[in-house]
Amino acid sequence: MADRAYLERLTKDLVDQGKLVEAGWNGLRLAAIPLNTPAAQLEEMRAAFFAGAHHLFASLMCVFDEDEEPTDADLRKLDLIERELAGFIRDYEMKHVKTEGSA
Repeated sequence: MADRAYLERLTKDLVDQGKLVEAGWNGLRLAAIPLNTPAAQLEEMRAAFFAGAHHLFASLMCVFDEDEEPTDADLRKLDLIERELAGFIRDYEMKHVKTEGSA
């Protein structure tokens, strides 16, 4: 697993290049996908990751109010998305991340 500083540098570099989704994919790959995963499986996983990102982006573009500035309703929608994704991460970590200790 890569160290946090490396992932942060990689993410910043990719974001600076306009590749935020690619940065997310690389972070996931480094943090959670075994190095010996077959190329075909990596390709399918990357496609699924980008499809999810595309769905979220397209949905946001459709549901935001047309004002130039974010409205209270827009901010509420973002908050709900954040809660949904945080719940997913919490559930994922409970199932897949090893904890330290002997409890």
